[in-house]
Amino acid sequence: MFEYKFVRIEKKNTGFLQGPTENYQEIIHTHAAEGWRFVQFVIMPSAQAVGFPEYYELIFEKLAE
Repeated sequence: MFEYKFVRIEKKNTGFLQGPTENYQEIIHTHAAEGWRFVQFVIMPSAQAVGFPEYYELIFEKLAE
């Protein structure tokens, strides 16, 4: 059985620059050091602006204890 962790990353609000506000690579390395395995990077679409993200979410998993 696995347990999952979801880490939300807000987006930049600077015009057309819609990237994440945090360094996702550092987040992945930090969680890996804690025993979490990176599964997926999800871009959550905005309901207000078609084609622009609302936020980003990183999904991690590890064996449940």
